[in-house]
Amino acid sequence: MGTSGTHSGKQRTISVGILSAPRVEFCFGRDYVATEHDGLVVIDGEAREEWYFTADVMSASVNPSGAEGSFFTLKNVKIGKGFHWERYQDQCFPGDLRLIAREGCVVAINVVGIEDYLQCVIASEMSPTAGFEFLKAHAVISRSWLLAQLDKRDEVREGYSSVVCDTPDELIRWQDREDHEWFDFCADDHCQRYQGIPQGNAAMIRKTNRVIEATWGQVLWYDGRVCDARFSKCCGGALEEFKYCWEDKQVPYLKNARDYKTQETIDLRGETAARRWILTHPRAFCNTRSKRLLGQVLKDYDSETKDFYRWEVKYTAEDLRQIILERTGEDYGEIRDLIPLERGVSGRICRLKIVGSKKTRIIGKELEIRRTLSRSHLYSSAFVVERDFSTRPGGLGRNDTGVIPSEVEGSLPAGFILCGAGWGHGVGLCQIGAAAMGARGYDYRAILQHYYPNSSLKNIY
Repeated sequence: MGTSGTHSGKQRTISVGILSAPRVEFCFGRDYVATEHDGLVVIDGEAREEWYFTADVMSASVNPSGAEGSFFTLKNVKIGKGFHWERYQDQCFPGDLRLIAREGCVVAINVVGIEDYLQCVIASEMSPTAGFEFLKAHAVISRSWLLAQLDKRDEVREGYSSVVCDTPDELIRWQDREDHEWFDFCADDHCQRYQGIPQGNAAMIRKTNRVIEATWGQVLWYDGRVCDARFSKCCGGALEEFKYCWEDKQVPYLKNARDYKTQETIDLRGETAARRWILTHPRAFCNTRSKRLLGQVLKDYDSETKDFYRWEVKYTAEDLRQIILERTGEDYGEIRDLIPLERGVSGRICRLKIVGSKKTRIIGKELEIRRTLSRSHLYSSAFVVERDFSTRPGGLGRNDTGVIPSEVEGSLPAGFILCGAGWGHGVGLCQIGAAAMGARGYDYRAILQHYYPNSSLKNIY
């Protein structure tokens, strides 16, 4: 890609799964259509177990403004899978293209150098107006996360399981980047956003090229290994600890702290403290409505989300019953209550009891809760629950005095109002908070130290 300066030729390659579909259209020198038939990939009437298009021997017809080298284009790539911004794009990628047939579909896999991949990740995660120090910080954590996952995949972990408890009364499991079977990483938010070269945006290509060159081979380091540098869109003002979202272990550089210059620790595990925090707007780096600042982080489709530091979602009782049924396949009957049983230090719920007329079950951890209570993904699990017993025409909400109608003895709630904080799991770097730090003059080292205390910067190649 654009990383053809002093470091070219030193990149380890990885494989990234871009899309899987019965029919894949792409351009690699010319237009092609690949289809699946009897476990083979068919192109121009010829069926093979695998097709491999190499940039070295086939020049692509697409050359985005300001980019160098050969590229190919995949058409109708789905992004934001399962999220509220799900849509399709034509995307352009550096490197090679591998096509295989799996489960009745053609799987398109990009084989690409790590630094070229990272340049695309930075352009995919951020907007062209992002600050340079912020982008450098993100390049370091994206590289660190990727290499940490490769190291983790290569380890033999006996007894490893993401399911903590699975009984009729309780389901507790954490969702992580499980190993992909046919490639190293996927191209969506499940791993890192990888949407190829920003076509027609020469300024962004030049900026990300400079970012990668400036941080080439730099990672966060702790105790003799690369840090598993997690990040999310908006922490809501309080950083979560690793164990409340994933494995039950302490990670010394993924610690709880307030997302503010004081960096004081904060404990919102108690219901009273969590409610007080979530229902107010405490000062934080990520507490901003500045369109200029948010424009550094939010892509055009992300900007469709108007509130993220504090938000509110309303459900009728029937809507919530249907959503839970669709997401879990289980009919809880009429939903009577949602009861937080355990919260992490940032106030994120990690054990939630769903009380229904037919079924009651405890679920967790945070992503399981977010997936269960939304047709896409609830912004975060840092929320308080208000039961609404209103029968007023026009639906749910507070009455004329600003109060949600309270329970009438023996009645079922008409609906639920979830008042929440943050967007994502809240562990590690907060993208909006980091952008705010960059805008206030913090350099990328200070940003990294704020979100990953106890870690250090290291050049590993």
